[in-house]
Amino acid sequence: MIAAGTKLGPYEILSAIGAGGMGEVYQAHDPKLGRDVAIKVLPEAFAHDPERLTRFQREAKMLAALNHSNIATIYGLEHSDGTQYLLMELVSGETLADRIRREGAVPVEEALKIAVQIAEALEAAHEKGIIHRDLKPANVKLTPEGKVKVLDFGLAKAFAGETNSDPSNSPTLSMAATMHGVILGTAAYMSPEQARGKAVDKRTDTWAFGCVLYELLAGKQAFQGETVTDILARVLQGEPDWQLLPRATPLQIRNLLRRCLQTDKALRLRDAGDARIEIQEALTAPTDQVPIDGGRWLRWSWQRVALFSLAAVALLALGGIAVWNLKPAPAKAVSRTVITLPPGDRLAALDYPAIAVSPDGIKLAYVAFHAGTRQIYLRSLDDLEANPIAGTEGANTPFFSPDGQWLGFFAGGKLKKIPVSGGTAQTLGNAVIPMGATWSRKNGIIFSPSNGSSLEQISDSGGTSQRLTSLDKGESSHGWPQSVTESNAVLFATIGGNPGIYVQPLGSGERRILVPGSTSPRYATTGHLIYAQGGNLMAAPFDSRRLRITGSAVPMVEGILRIPVISGAQYDFSSTGSLVYIPAVQAAEQLVWVSRNGAEQVLPAPAHAYVYPRISPDGRRVAVSIAEVDLQLWIYDLTRDTLTKLAFGGDQNYTSAWTPDGKRLALMSNKEGPLNIFWQSADGSGQPERLATNENTSIPRSFSPDGQLLTYASVNPTTGYDIWVLRISDRQAKPFLITPSNESVPSFSPDGHWLAYISDESGRYEVYVQSYPGPGAKYQISNEGGTEPVWNPSGKELFYRSGEKMMAVDVSSQPNFSVGKAKMLFQGTYLRTPFTYPQYDVSPDGQRFLMIKPTEQSSSLNQIVIVQDWFEELKRRVPTGK
Repeated sequence: MIAAGTKLGPYEILSAIGAGGMGEVYQAHDPKLGRDVAIKVLPEAFAHDPERLTRFQREAKMLAALNHSNIATIYGLEHSDGTQYLLMELVSGETLADRIRREGAVPVEEALKIAVQIAEALEAAHEKGIIHRDLKPANVKLTPEGKVKVLDFGLAKAFAGETNSDPSNSPTLSMAATMHGVILGTAAYMSPEQARGKAVDKRTDTWAFGCVLYELLAGKQAFQGETVTDILARVLQGEPDWQLLPRATPLQIRNLLRRCLQTDKALRLRDAGDARIEIQEALTAPTDQVPIDGGRWLRWSWQRVALFSLAAVALLALGGIAVWNLKPAPAKAVSRTVITLPPGDRLAALDYPAIAVSPDGIKLAYVAFHAGTRQIYLRSLDDLEANPIAGTEGANTPFFSPDGQWLGFFAGGKLKKIPVSGGTAQTLGNAVIPMGATWSRKNGIIFSPSNGSSLEQISDSGGTSQRLTSLDKGESSHGWPQSVTESNAVLFATIGGNPGIYVQPLGSGERRILVPGSTSPRYATTGHLIYAQGGNLMAAPFDSRRLRITGSAVPMVEGILRIPVISGAQYDFSSTGSLVYIPAVQAAEQLVWVSRNGAEQVLPAPAHAYVYPRISPDGRRVAVSIAEVDLQLWIYDLTRDTLTKLAFGGDQNYTSAWTPDGKRLALMSNKEGPLNIFWQSADGSGQPERLATNENTSIPRSFSPDGQLLTYASVNPTTGYDIWVLRISDRQAKPFLITPSNESVPSFSPDGHWLAYISDESGRYEVYVQSYPGPGAKYQISNEGGTEPVWNPSGKELFYRSGEKMMAVDVSSQPNFSVGKAKMLFQGTYLRTPFTYPQYDVSPDGQRFLMIKPTEQSSSLNQIVIVQDWFEELKRRVPTGK
C-alpha cells in the first residue's frame, strides 16, 4: 500500500479507498485543478508486460472518451517512477452492494429509479461500442444526492486482454482470483456466454442489468451458491426464484426481468434503451394496475378462476384417459451436482487423469492429495464420504473394468489393478509416463506406457504386452485409448506429426483420422464420439460400425480442466450416461525462496503455472517453463524482476539445463516433431540447434563441470527410462545405465566424478549415486523413498524430496565416497513432479531453495461435477439420425 502523503507525479495520496484484483485505489489531490481524484494503481504485472500495457493503454484511451452523467469518468492513464495508474473521477457515496447489505431490498419505486439511471449509462456506452462486462452492485455507486454512477466501465476487458475460452479465466473471475468473496460476487452476475468463455456483446450487460435489478427488488442475488461452480451451474441451467420479488413489483417489470435473464442470448432483450423505456413506463403507470399477486383483479376474480379450473381439470381427466397409452415415456431429467473434497484435500489433476466413473454410474474414483499423500479414493454417488483405497499410494489415471469389479491405475512406473471391493494391488506391466488406458472385453487392457510410445495391449492378468499401433513419421506418442466394442476397434489420440483423434480396427493395422487437433476420445453407446478440444467437451454423431463421423460436432460442456503437458482432459462417463468432470481452473503458482529452516520469501514474479525451475550458475536468472495455453520456456531475471519468453518454436519447450558458463540452455522441444533435445543461447539470440538425434523422447538434466557432456534420460518402449550421456563436441551419445528398471533424472556432481539419479529397482523410487564414467561403486542415498535429487553446488551435500519433505544428505568424495544420514530440512505443500524432473532448484550458496508454491487459486482444485442422465441431453442436442 502507498502511504498518505506520497506523491505520484503531481498527485498527493490522501488515503486508501480499497484494493482488488484490478489494483489498489486511493483518494488523491490534484493540485493543478484543485480537486480530489481517484487513483487506481495497476498491478505490477502490467509494468513488466509491455504488450499487455500497450493493449491496456489502447482500451483506456477509448474508455476515457465516455462522457455521461451516470458514468464515472476515466481521465487517463499515467505513470510515475515505473508505477502505472489510472486517474479517475472520485465518486462519493456508497455502492449498491453496501446499500443492499445494510438494508436489504430497496423499495420498488426507488429501485426502479436507480435502474433507469443504470440503463441510461449502459445505453450511452453501448452506443459507443463499449461493454461493461462486469456490471454488479459493487460497481454502482449512489451519491448522497441520489445520483447513480456506474464504475469501472470496460475495465474488465482492458485488464484481461484477449478473450479466453476457459471460463475460470474469464475477465470477471481472473481479476480477483485470490479474493474468494469477490469471485463469488462477480460470478453471480456473469451471463451464460461469459461463464462459458464465449464472445460477448452488449447482451451480456443486459443479463447483468437484470441480475442487479432483481437484487435491488428482492434483496438477494438472482443466482446464489457456496462456490463458483455452484453459482455458474445455476447461471447456466436455472433461473431466479421469482417468488422472492415483492408483491408490488409491476407485471411490466417482471416481464422485463424475464427478458433480461434469458439463457439464450438470441431471446434476450437486446438494448438497454428498451429496458429504460419499460422502467419509465412502469414508473408512470397508474398505481392500481401495479400489483399482480395481491391486486384488486385477483381479489375480485378468484371464484371465477376456481370454477374455470375445476372444469378444465374435468376435461383434462377425460381426455387423459383416452390418450394415456399413446403418450411417450417422458425423458429423464438431467441433474447436476458438485462434489467438494474435504478441507485441505486437493485433486491430483494437473499432471495425469484423476477421475473415473464405474460403468453402472454408481461409483466414482478420484486421485487426491491428503496430508501430502497421493492416493485413489472411492465414493458411491449416494454416499456422503469417500474412502481411500489402500495400495494405491502415488497412483494416477484410474479406470474401471467393464464389470465394475476392478480398478486399473498406474503407480511407480507400473500398470496395476486392484479389486474395487478391497484387496491387494496386482502389477500387470511397465508404464513409465502413462497416457491413458481402456479395459477391452476382448483384448484385456489397451494402454499407452509412455509419452514416447505407441499403444500396447496386455492381458488383464498380466504378462508380456504387445504393440498395437505404430508411430508415424513425426509422431511422438499415442495416447488416451478407448475401446469401441461394437466394432472391435480402438480410438486414440496422437501427439506430434499430424495430431488428432484416430480410429483403428484391432488386427488390421489400418487407421483413419477422425478429428484433427483434438484429444481424449470416448465412445458413447448413444452413437456419439465425445472428445476434448481446447477446454471444451465436444460431441459428434458417430457410426460405430463404419467407424465414421456422420454429422457436425457440438460443444456439450465448456470449461473442462486440461492436462497440458500430456495433452489430456479431466472427464469420464458411464455406460448409463453419468458424466463426471473437473471444472477448469487457471493454475497459478508463485516462485518462492525457502530457507533451510522453511522460512519463505515470495518472489515478485507474476503468478503462472510454473514448472521445472533451473537457476543459472551465477544465481541471477531462472529458466522456468509455464504450462498454460502451451508449454514454453521463460527467463526470469532475479535482479530486475522481469519475465521474458525465450522464443523457440513448437508448442512444448521445457525441462532445461544451463551450461556451466550460463550462456546456453539445453531443453526439450517438439519444434521439429517428436520431443527431443535442443540448445539455445540464453539471451534468445541465434538459432536453436538440435543436440540429440535419437528417435526416443529424451529429457536433458545436467552438464558436466567442463560443459563437454550432457546427461539425459531417454524413454525406451522396452526398457523404460534409461540414462545416457551426450558428448557435445561430436554429438555422440553413449548409454550409461540401461536396465529393466526405470532410471531417470541423472545429475553430474560438481566435480564431475559422480552421477545422482533415481531408480525403481527396489519396487519404489529411491535416490542413488554411481561413479562416472564407471564402472564403479553405487550408493543408495534415500531409504524411505526419494525423488528429484539436486546437488549442493559445494559438492558436499545432496538434496532430494520424500513426499512433502525436503531431505539433505552429507556426502564426501575424499579420500573415498561416503554418505551421511538423511535429515529433513523442511516440509511444505510445494509443487512436485511424478519423478522425471526436479520441481525446485538450489541457490549457488546452497542456503536457499527455489520452490513452486500453489496459490489459493490452484489449491482450490477440489471440485468434481456430476451430471446424471447426461445422455438425455446428448441425444437431444446432437441427433444421430437413428
